[in-house]
Amino acid sequence: MRKRIAEETVLFVSILKWVFLSTVIGVIVGAATTLFLFLLDSSIRFSNGFNNYFLILPVAMFASALITKYIAPEAEGHGTEKVIEAVHKRSGKINAAVVPVKLFTTIITIASGGSAGKEGPCAQIGGGLSSVLADIFRFDKNDRKKFVICGISAGFAAVFGTPIAGAIFGVEVLFIGSILYDVLLPSFIAGVTAYQVSAALGTSYFYHPMKFIPVFSEMFFMKVVLAGIFFGICSFVFVEILRTISDFSKGIKLWGPAKAFLGGSAVAGLAMIFSQKYLGLGLDTIEGSLTGAKMPWYSAFLKTVFTSITLGFGGSGGIVTPIFFVGATAGNIFGQLMHLDIGTFSAIGFVSVLAGAANTPIAASIMAVEMFGPAIAPYAAVACVISFLMTGHRSVYPSQILSTGKSSSIKVEDGCEIEDIDIRINPREKSAIGLAARIIRAISRRKDH
Repeated sequence: MRKRIAEETVLFVSILKWVFLSTVIGVIVGAATTLFLFLLDSSIRFSNGFNNYFLILPVAMFASALITKYIAPEAEGHGTEKVIEAVHKRSGKINAAVVPVKLFTTIITIASGGSAGKEGPCAQIGGGLSSVLADIFRFDKNDRKKFVICGISAGFAAVFGTPIAGAIFGVEVLFIGSILYDVLLPSFIAGVTAYQVSAALGTSYFYHPMKFIPVFSEMFFMKVVLAGIFFGICSFVFVEILRTISDFSKGIKLWGPAKAFLGGSAVAGLAMIFSQKYLGLGLDTIEGSLTGAKMPWYSAFLKTVFTSITLGFGGSGGIVTPIFFVGATAGNIFGQLMHLDIGTFSAIGFVSVLAGAANTPIAASIMAVEMFGPAIAPYAAVACVISFLMTGHRSVYPSQILSTGKSSSIKVEDGCEIEDIDIRINPREKSAIGLAARIIRAISRRKDH
């Protein structure tokens, strides 16, 4: 009896502790995110007032890479990846200089036309502030990790206005195939608090409840399944192009800032050839897609290339907003090809490509409800899970740890970073694939005769 009372007492005290701590970090990250979004929006409005403003991008990326290299190398690239790496490799320890450096370099990159997102910096700012507070209060390694994860959730929730999806994202993105249940409560509290604080301080969010949802039928459901497969392929292509251009950049033997200048020049040149709508956040294109405006078939591919060059060559920013652009425009094209409602499938693509590229199907499914309304939830959830499976064992976050494989037909070693895993197909599955191929060939021959 005494043991049970002692257990419940410890749990009660632990709940009170994390309610207080997660509320504190939610308030701080919510306020910091509001400041970042205000400065970013003001800078974008200012720069967009000039014709061909993006021609300054080479200089902006040069400055971003220079500041990052010599002040806070941890702030390099898209922020969420660096926070994941810090949690897994340094128990959540993040250099305090990351916060101001990430804020400034992201603003100059995006405002000058760099194709990047705004969530990564907020996650890194949230994680950095959490790490600083953990140092002040002398947390142990486990508490520091939990606190930094709360910062990730708070940053994601505050930047997109999705408190539940933000909380789940923070505990889902670290491991593929598992969720950190011991951090679930503080992540929820931090996410909800950060969102409420940011909203109260005047941050406006994009919500687009879907007005047209087709009546369920077997045929429509099959089209949703097909869409999930298509979005999984889009996620696959996005991750592979991002990795290929990053590897290509690393192979160029140049001083980092000079390489960033080269990348900025390439993005500016592409904008002059194709269109300026692939620069920056691309929110107008995303909104247009969701409202049913038809987009060119190559939109998703070009945004992928613009983003990969920006981030691969030294620009600063996040990866999720470009993923939203790619998902929404891919859904737009799918809707056009299949003669379906464009807005509905743009919304499904919006979350499904995130589910596949980031390996976060649960957070993406919940985001669909928070941003587009509950009517779309069943279709979005199915497409998200299929996209997650179709993308395979790859991710825009190479530091994610694989907890369990996506299929028993594929042998992978659990506990490894996603970029280091060795993938082998089960011999039985190889035999089954070979048998299926032989049957198909035999049927084809009989038809020919």
